[in-house]
Amino acid sequence: MEGRPLNVVPTVAVGGDDPVLRAQRGDVRAYERLIEEHETIAFRTAYLITGNAADAEEAVQDAFLKAYRALGRFRRGAPFRPWLLRIVANEARNRRRSAARRERLALRAAAEVRPGDAVPSPEAALLAGEQRERLLAAVESLPDDQRDAVACRYLLGLTEAETAAALGVRAGTVKSRLSRALVRLRKTLEEGRA
Repeated sequence: MEGRPLNVVPTVAVGGDDPVLRAQRGDVRAYERLIEEHETIAFRTAYLITGNAADAEEAVQDAFLKAYRALGRFRRGAPFRPWLLRIVANEARNRRRSAARRERLALRAAAEVRPGDAVPSPEAALLAGEQRERLLAAVESLPDDQRDAVACRYLLGLTEAETAAALGVRAGTVKSRLSRALVRLRKTLEEGRA
């Protein structure tokens, strides 16, 4: 075996059509495809938790590396996205804690105009902008656990099960956090109107 490098990772397709199984068996291209498929939602998740693009990028990169190293422990047949997002969320929370600061959580991504939306009148745009700012301020005032649940469920559009997996809690915990958060948000917004 002289002249042949050690630790060569095969890049041939193995394991049928399941990219996770192929990645577990060493197919680097399959893992690259998984990364491409999930990089946007991973970044959005990390950004909502860290509130900082640079920290989010680093958290996502670290999470992708940790996920690759942990592929052998991934339970066959389990959904990949919640598993990956849990690793991303953990990395993002670690970054937020290690920085010993609480930055203002930028949730502007939830307010972006989507292609095909009708252009509102200037008055409607101003009113919508003011309402959005009040809502974002109310969301930012929530405790971390409730804010993270709201961000994952409503701003990222994750299911309750995916939110639970991403946050590392049970689905019932997500439901109770969301319920408490919505009550708080409703109260805060009603007080702002008075």
